[in-house]
Amino acid sequence: MNYDLCVMAKAKKQITAEEFEESLIRNFAFEPTHGQKRLFYAFTRMMFSEKPRCALIIKGYAGTGKTTTVSAMVKTLESSGKRVVLLAPTGRAAKVLSNYSGMPASTIHKQIYYRKSDRSGHSWFELKENELENTVFFVDEASMIGTERFSLVQGDIGSGDLLEDLISHVYSGEGCRLVLIGDGAQLPPVGSDQSPALKLDYLRNEFSLHIAEIELNEVIRQKEGSGILENATRLRDYIAAQSKEYPQLIYEGFKDVTKVESDLQPIMEEAISRYGRDGAIIITRSNKRANMYNQNMRQRILFYEDEISTGDRMMILKNNYFWLDDESASKAGFIANGDIVIIERVRSFEERGEFRFCKVVVRLLDYPDLPEMEVLLLLNTLWEESAGLAYEKIRELGNLIAKDYEHLENIGKIKKAVQEDPYYNALHVKFAYAITCHKSQGGQWPCVLVDQGYVTEEMYGVELNRWIYTAFTRAQKELFLVGFS
Repeated sequence: MNYDLCVMAKAKKQITAEEFEESLIRNFAFEPTHGQKRLFYAFTRMMFSEKPRCALIIKGYAGTGKTTTVSAMVKTLESSGKRVVLLAPTGRAAKVLSNYSGMPASTIHKQIYYRKSDRSGHSWFELKENELENTVFFVDEASMIGTERFSLVQGDIGSGDLLEDLISHVYSGEGCRLVLIGDGAQLPPVGSDQSPALKLDYLRNEFSLHIAEIELNEVIRQKEGSGILENATRLRDYIAAQSKEYPQLIYEGFKDVTKVESDLQPIMEEAISRYGRDGAIIITRSNKRANMYNQNMRQRILFYEDEISTGDRMMILKNNYFWLDDESASKAGFIANGDIVIIERVRSFEERGEFRFCKVVVRLLDYPDLPEMEVLLLLNTLWEESAGLAYEKIRELGNLIAKDYEHLENIGKIKKAVQEDPYYNALHVKFAYAITCHKSQGGQWPCVLVDQGYVTEEMYGVELNRWIYTAFTRAQKELFLVGFS
């Protein structure tokens, strides 16, 4: 019997809530903890509830088995003939979710928005209607989802509030349910002091959801002996207690945590030889420090002398919708802020006023199935100490390019031409060997070097502890502490 027939056969036989919960436990790889049993019970109740707009928050600290429980839920839903959609805020986070769930995952933006434009060249994004029914939407790394109003390239996205738009999209489909998964100890969205997508009362009151919350806080036995996990657990205790003390971290007696007292060069060389160039990352507190490390990496370890070289890894700083063809866009959606591209070939350099560009052939690291593509890079952002190009500079670039289209003599046509110009749509990039902690969220690497930087007593407290916790939990196998007391 083929897969579709199996699903149909199972769908015809209505299983009970008790059978569903038993199936969850059977699909779980280990003996569930008390918290995991509570989660399976709550998930079952949500699935069998007849109330509208049902949702569930799953909070889980590092090492509490959050990924294995979610994997069991996905398998159980599949075997029960239920549809599942897996989403994450970034392409890298979607890749991690796909790896541990065994199913394809995509970004939230790709799932819920579509692009429109008018004759004047004005482009915007509108919210898709959810055409699925009785589908469970799992959204990982929900701590990264913000509610601040924002705009993307040349126009607004839906309401401009990603959390509101996500919830509107999900519940526009009949019988659909939402599961928000996140770690409450991680950094909240940029510019916010909390993660609204993990706030039970906010979601219940603001969006009229029938929602419950389960928090996993028992460290599973399989992870014992990990220095990464031991320090993460200590940090989460500091965060939970709202402590304003500097955390007492430990590294002696653990093979996976090392305090660095010497030059980083031999450590990075060993990490690259062991895990490959994409298996090691340096996480810093500022773009200035990241620039310093990126420069040293390229010169002293990779021996790159040119401004940009074949093999360079670069991180995208600004969402871009220009360079993907229709087929690639159907898979990736767009080139997103935080995506990493690999330089395959360097074509040429060009200057236009104070702006510098480089024509290159690249491929997207987290989308190996996509073909190579020729793009323009904006080089002004490479060594800036800010997170990206200032708005005033973007306007200057637009005004500069508009001069090429003055012959059109129509403001609307000129505006449209600028918005469709490849130089205006050049990718904003920085090198990606060292990045800030916010840029690292949603990603995991076998080897992570965390540079704490200069810290004063005034900086002690929850924010610093969240930063350290988030940086530490990016490491899968080895963690190196740089500049820690």
